[in-house]
Amino acid sequence: MQLKPVDQQVVVVFGASSGIGRETALRFAKRGAKVVVSARSEAGLASLVEQIRLEGGEATAVPADAIDFEQVRAVADRAVAEYGRLDTWVHAAAVSIFSPFEQITPAEFKQVIDVNLTGQAYGAMAALPHLKREGRGALIHISSVEARRSIPLQSPYSASKHGVEGFLDALRLELMHAGVPISVTNVMPGVINTPFYNKARTRLGVKPMSIPPFYDPGLVADAILYVAEHPKRDITVGDVGKLVNFLQFLSPQLMDSLLLAVGFPLQRTNEPKSDDGPDALFEPMTGYDRAEGDFKSLTVPSVTDWFDRHPAAAAVAGVALSAVALLTVRALTSADRD
Repeated sequence: MQLKPVDQQVVVVFGASSGIGRETALRFAKRGAKVVVSARSEAGLASLVEQIRLEGGEATAVPADAIDFEQVRAVADRAVAEYGRLDTWVHAAAVSIFSPFEQITPAEFKQVIDVNLTGQAYGAMAALPHLKREGRGALIHISSVEARRSIPLQSPYSASKHGVEGFLDALRLELMHAGVPISVTNVMPGVINTPFYNKARTRLGVKPMSIPPFYDPGLVADAILYVAEHPKRDITVGDVGKLVNFLQFLSPQLMDSLLLAVGFPLQRTNEPKSDDGPDALFEPMTGYDRAEGDFKSLTVPSVTDWFDRHPAAAAVAGVALSAVALLTVRALTSADRD
């Protein structure tokens, strides 16, 4: 499957007013892609398009709500009307509530599922006809490490992200069976420093956070741009995210024990926030139209992500490490015989 170079692509980024989506749209535009950005926040989209155009890029804003299929479809149609085609659809829109499950209302739980899971399906439904007509393309869906490992106090969010992975696995096989050359990628970020935590609803009595360390949103944007050119089934962003996936595969009971110890205290900041404090669960929230969040001091680099984007170097490093290990074993064995 051959995907176009980024500078030849028309890209939709859904959920682009802040956080990962915003940083991704900026980087696509800097690389020369024509970008259509969408979210509920008209102000956030306007400031994003202005920034892209000031930096010499091309962008169009189409406000839309992920839970309204007709609005989502209008975004895809506008991309084709404006630029003649659609090559890549990036779906990043998400909402959350941090709360014990028993304190979450049915309406709140449903809204998280509608935005985070059904909205992802609507994005694929809207994009697929245009991608198939183009003869190739990429569906890039942003889920989370929580697609593999649920976190306490985030039951609807974890459920929605598990659902995204299940949906994408089924869709990918259907497209492969039909011989349709469209790449379907599940991008699973670890804990990312974005305004997501400012916008989340909370029943914790304080502004929520996630279990440190945090990673920069640009790390996720780099992964998204990579898979927009290089088809990949899934990609986990952040060293700790990869470790969580491995430990969950190795021993779910071990992960249960770890999360019992750290999952409850480390998701609370010291900043008070009441149950009725401002949030973006049902309506867009102003004042956070930026990529980065408030946890810069807890943000660390990630080593393994560079190798994800440079598989040849990773292979060479793997061979070199294997050779060193083999030589070490031989040397120790020889020493024992002597």
